[in-house]
Amino acid sequence: MTTSQTARLDIRLDPNRKNLIEQAASLLGQSISAFTVSSAVREASEIVERFGAVSLSDHDRNIFLAALDNPKKPNARMKKAFKAHEKMVSK
Repeated sequence: MTTSQTARLDIRLDPNRKNLIEQAASLLGQSISAFTVSSAVREASEIVERFGAVSLSDHDRNIFLAALDNPKKPNARMKKAFKAHEKMVSK
């Protein structure tokens, strides 16, 4: 597969980490760039997948949708939490 290199990512790291990356790339027969890109992309894909979607059972989905359709009125604790949030966000 041919890829077009159009973006650059610069990083700074301590010599020990750089040496570790160089060693791992060498063991796999890859360039440092190829190893770093493949490792970063693999990790990024896993994180995006983990946080990107929520799977619910039919039962849980129905409960969630019912809560959206019929929200409960905020109680005192919820109102207090909302005010605290507003203070923190509006600084």
